[in-house]
Amino acid sequence: MNSTNKQGALLAVTAFILWGLAPIYFKLLQHVPSVEILMFRVVWSTLLLIAIIAATKHWRSMLKIVKSKRSVAILVGSSTLLAFNWWLFIWAVNNDHILDASLGYYINPLLNVALGMVFLGERLSKLQYVAVGLAVSGVIIQLITFGSFPVIAFSLACSFAIYGLIRKTVSIDSVPGLTFESLLLLIPAVIYWWLFAASPESNLLNNSLSTNLLIISAGIVTTAPLLCFVAASKRLAYSTLGFFQYIGPSIMFLIGTFYYQEQMGQDRWLTFSFIWSALAIFSYASYRKAQKAKAIP
Repeated sequence: MNSTNKQGALLAVTAFILWGLAPIYFKLLQHVPSVEILMFRVVWSTLLLIAIIAATKHWRSMLKIVKSKRSVAILVGSSTLLAFNWWLFIWAVNNDHILDASLGYYINPLLNVALGMVFLGERLSKLQYVAVGLAVSGVIIQLITFGSFPVIAFSLACSFAIYGLIRKTVSIDSVPGLTFESLLLLIPAVIYWWLFAASPESNLLNNSLSTNLLIISAGIVTTAPLLCFVAASKRLAYSTLGFFQYIGPSIMFLIGTFYYQEQMGQDRWLTFSFIWSALAIFSYASYRKAQKAKAIP
């Protein structure tokens, strides 16, 4: 492995570890309503992203977005999905559904493959079809046997997968695109903060220094793993990067099960077993596909 690939691997591991540890951060703000945590997340991450854009002098990329009505319309839709995904993740963590969030991000790569096949005309190998079929079977069996459906997990997976699909339709760099999405969300966030936020923590002057530091850190918690991920994606092949994506939900699973001691019922074990099997097959199929691609001169 050359130095570029080593840097990419280190950055990818860092990004997914930070995403995996995010529930611990949001648990520290459990006393704050989830909508207000989302509000703070939007405000502080927007300010941090603007500072990054200013430091890297990417204003031209931002102006390019503004000049394209199509790009603006697409980012309005993607920012709405992103806000929903952020809010639901915060709500799930602070209402003892970390395992559901973990399951959602395990499902996400398989859902990405399915959406790519349906909307982008991507072809799947036989093994990848088996993987997607296993995941679907696990959910169907849970629905029939236990009468429950993993609503939170699928809402997280679907919102993020559709968000990724929408972003694929517009040629915009990750950081300028996220900055513009954050700016679109900033206006409703500030309006909500000014007119509707009712908790004591919404007034920063009333808070302790530790609480305010946690609130302001929302910008770093949101932006730091993304920047690591973007940097890693420039150094690693996309297929290689995909193998790191299970680090995040695996950490969430361990945190939810052993640290916060969320209950793993039979329905969860069943669904997780099917998803883990599907991911093992999917990863093997992706590895074989990457090896074949390397063999072609």
